[in-house]
Amino acid sequence: ENDRLELAKELLKEAEIHGTTIHLPEDSVLGDQFAQNAKVDLSSSYQIPDQWMGLDIGPRAIGKYSGLIREAKTIFWNGPMGVFEFEAFSNGTKAIAEAVAQTTDQGAYSLIGGGDSVAAINSFNLGNRVSFMSTGGGAMLKLLEGSELPGIAAVKN
Repeated sequence: ENDRLELAKELLKEAEIHGTTIHLPEDSVLGDQFAQNAKVDLSSSYQIPDQWMGLDIGPRAIGKYSGLIREAKTIFWNGPMGVFEFEAFSNGTKAIAEAVAQTTDQGAYSLIGGGDSVAAINSFNLGNRVSFMSTGGGAMLKLLEGSELPGIAAVKN
């Protein structure tokens, strides 16, 4: 999204300052339209042709992200990898859900946040293999960044 490019650059610079790596997908599964019956192609995430859109992560990104997840002791997942509701664009989300479930089975703590992420992991019948799920993804992000949530503040008072 061109209107988000400057924010993305700022976030990458901020991550570098703090010694944090943001892993961007190397490749993407493309669709010529946002539809179940879209034409499908694969390309570098950095060379998506005009009139096409990235609707899932590609096989190289799946491999990289799955490897990173398998090394983790704590996993926080907020947001599907692609348009998992469309079969042609569900492979990335399914592979990541499987990696999260397998890593949780091996002792990691996994937190799935947001309605779409919860719907995704449940659509692959893996919801019972994660540690915790919350459909309040935005609220959970606010809590993790240190904001006080009005509902929790009301209960405290």
